[in-house]
Amino acid sequence: MTADPGLPVVIVCGLHAEARAEVVLRLLRAVPGSVALHHDHATAVRGTVRRTVRDASGELSAGEAPLVNDCACCALREDLVPELERLAADGVTRLAVVELWDSVEPKAMAEVVAVHGEHLVLTNVFTAVDPALLLPCLGNGDDLADAGLAAAPTDQRTVADTFARQLEYAPVLVLVDSETADEEDAALLSQLHGTARHVRADSEELGQAAFAGFDIRAAAAAQDPTCALLPQEADDAGVSTFVWRRDRPFHPERLYGALEDLTCAAARSRGRFWLADRPDTLLAWDAAGGALSVESAGPWLAALPDAAWEMVTPERRAAAAVDWHPENGDRGQHLVFTSPGLDRDGLAKLLDSCLLTDAEYAAGPDAWRRLPPAFASLLDHT
Repeated sequence: MTADPGLPVVIVCGLHAEARAEVVLRLLRAVPGSVALHHDHATAVRGTVRRTVRDASGELSAGEAPLVNDCACCALREDLVPELERLAADGVTRLAVVELWDSVEPKAMAEVVAVHGEHLVLTNVFTAVDPALLLPCLGNGDDLADAGLAAAPTDQRTVADTFARQLEYAPVLVLVDSETADEEDAALLSQLHGTARHVRADSEELGQAAFAGFDIRAAAAAQDPTCALLPQEADDAGVSTFVWRRDRPFHPERLYGALEDLTCAAARSRGRFWLADRPDTLLAWDAAGGALSVESAGPWLAALPDAAWEMVTPERRAAAAVDWHPENGDRGQHLVFTSPGLDRDGLAKLLDSCLLTDAEYAAGPDAWRRLPPAFASLLDHT
């Protein structure tokens, strides 16, 4: 008797709701025996999310799942796997298409399916994209709550940072036709996620890509600020990606004073950085839509005892080895800015001005720790 290979599951996400719906419909038509499962969070204000199951001919069933901890995404996590397992048990579904609601990010849902699906196999994750809406979404700093897209009362994400993570997690970007999209949109999309496979929604590739396979560990590592494979230098159709790397720390006050200009300098910027007054802490930089998130991502590997290295992922160790400095270890600056009309020279000059001077650097870590803790309000949460 052969082992049950499991029901193939592909996740389709994206803030571009019309593009996402088109991609799902084309998948249902391309793969006979496929079924789409969707949880609509628009009903969350009434305490539930509405679940629908449909195939290419239309809706097959509908129901509701109660909110969990006042959170629509939590309800989705609780309801998703049992519904998929039910489809797996029917023996006739060839592919389950999970269409995520607008602001739901794919990482958490992919991990739920991969970890808890006993008879499920996650075969890919797609982000549906209307290229003409790319820059407007990345430039939208509105809170999801103000846009009616919050997944919970405590949801503090913005439209821009949510879309950026949707875009950068998926190994496949499915593009719908757009009359107003141009070369600049195509260049921006390519530079934001250079390793992604681009598939046209109306191509034969779409159905094949749904079964291509998905490496959940590699996808997680790509979004981990400690080891993310960040975009490379590029310049095309008026869109540039500027990679800035240095091997000395930032002066906390000077960097803090430059945050607004740096955050607004590009449609998207991200990376890892090193503050002089926190010499052992790897800090993550994540900016989109004119809003910046700065968070601690744990210690630099150089700050850990050798024995602790075995507890970190191979991806993290590999990233540290590439950036290793004979004096500072993996400590350093690695920030990447992508945008149309990017001022590379101005960015480099501003960033360099925020580093420790030669005299400040020569004073050493003990003196650095006594510098004014300008980032305390962002990093020290009680």
